Amino acid sequence: MKQGNFFTISVALIVAVGGFLLGFDATVISGAVPFIKNYFHLTGVGGDWKLGLAVSCLGWGALGGNALAGFLSDAFGRKKILMLTALLFAVSALMSALTTDFSVFVLSRVLGGIAVGGAILIAPVYIAEISPSKLRGSLVSFNQLMIVIGISASFFSNYFLLSLGDNCWRWMLGVEAVPAVLYFVLLFFVPESPRWLFTKGREAQALHIFTKVAGPEHAAKEMSSVRQNASEHVAGVGVTALFGRKMRFVMVIALAIAFFQQITGINAVFYYLPTIFSQAGGGTNAAFKQAIIVGLVNLGMTFVAIKWVDRWGRKPLLVLGTAGMAISLLTCAGAFHNSNYQLTEKSFTVLGDAKVPAEIIGDLQKLDSQVFATDKQFLAHLDNKLGAERLALFHDSLATAGLHISASLVLLAIIGFVASFAISLGPVMWVLLSEIFPNAYRGAAISVVGFWNSVVSASVTMIFPWELSHFGAAGTFLGYGLLALAALVFVLLVIPETKGKSLEELERLLAGNELSTPK
Repeated sequence: MKQGNFFTISVALIVAVGGFLLGFDATVISGAVPFIKNYFHLTGVGGDWKLGLAVSCLGWGALGGNALAGFLSDAFGRKKILMLTALLFAVSALMSALTTDFSVFVLSRVLGGIAVGGAILIAPVYIAEISPSKLRGSLVSFNQLMIVIGISASFFSNYFLLSLGDNCWRWMLGVEAVPAVLYFVLLFFVPESPRWLFTKGREAQALHIFTKVAGPEHAAKEMSSVRQNASEHVAGVGVTALFGRKMRFVMVIALAIAFFQQITGINAVFYYLPTIFSQAGGGTNAAFKQAIIVGLVNLGMTFVAIKWVDRWGRKPLLVLGTAGMAISLLTCAGAFHNSNYQLTEKSFTVLGDAKVPAEIIGDLQKLDSQVFATDKQFLAHLDNKLGAERLALFHDSLATAGLHISASLVLLAIIGFVASFAISLGPVMWVLLSEIFPNAYRGAAISVVGFWNSVVSASVTMIFPWELSHFGAAGTFLGYGLLALAALVFVLLVIPETKGKSLEELERLLAGNELSTPK
């Protein structure tokens, strides 16, 4: 490996640790959900909304990080903002682990969300700005790779900490402080973005870093390209300028791809993964184990995306992935649609393992066995027979115990969905966003698009418990599947190919709407 490549890859990997923290912080909550639901007494319709808030508040906090990160990084540098996110990750982890108050818990997760909002935008931008064009797609994908490593690590961590009892959720959330502090320390060893340095008049430092990346010839070429681009620099770009004629086509692409990445339900699936598998008929331990399997698939397919994003291009991966997502989600909807609910001897065993009181199990055994099409009908029947207040705390366990479904088909469908996302909308969206914006607009544009992405993400995760309660798993996954089909159509008709072009070349072509979609 060339010395310059070693330097660039090392820097990219360090910066991408922010992606690890992002992935860990986002999905570690999935293991804590059943425990915080009981600890904070989140039951009934109001409880569904509070649980949705507890899970989605990370996304709402990310809105603040999205809104500020691009502008602050333009003012103070990419590196300083990344260091700030590391500190926020650590504070959030410790606060959420130690609190006994629901409001403080939500606040701590909001702080983590601010860190997520900053890291998810600035890390890929930094990597794109320091990378040679021939390596840019793969190196920017390092950030997505570290996100999925963080996701997998959270599933492993949750599973192994499960044995600590009812307070295991505190350890699940608090352990993140360790890698957060490590990230803060490692960032001292990376340079500032050379393109940002150039915009601040520090050309000698920018030239030095470009030289370390790929040698003097590369540095001279990059500096010439950046200098030529600077002649068209727009000072003080505001939000209004992003929607002018020059940027309209670029913003349509960016906002749409950011919308489809989240509206198809990826974070709802990740944040509630053990809950979904429990609803598919597995016990708590089995659900956590299946979550680990999904995390490993996500990790493996991200490696595939990194290998092929600079070979096949961005668009082919997006087409393949969105098609796979649609098929998988519709399959999952079909599996839940063909399920039914009834109490059997196996149901009573599952309820015993879930620590439902023996008195309640005994009363359930006296009921006549009836078959119901949905969990809502099933639980309403049981509430009518034994009392809603008496059963409220055990609705999740009752739904799990009464469900009869092809659990293996649900597992395969979820794996297919996650695998398809991991080779397409997961990493490729961030590659595109790091490429398509002109240098002068990049900080402002990435904040606006990231803000929009977080709005969609937080909304989807917040209403997911309510959707499951009102539409059932079948209706919820059907909606996601139809939206994935819409994403496929958009990719086929609108998304251009960007591989192999420098950031400045893309600015000249794409902002002028000269870059046509490849045939």
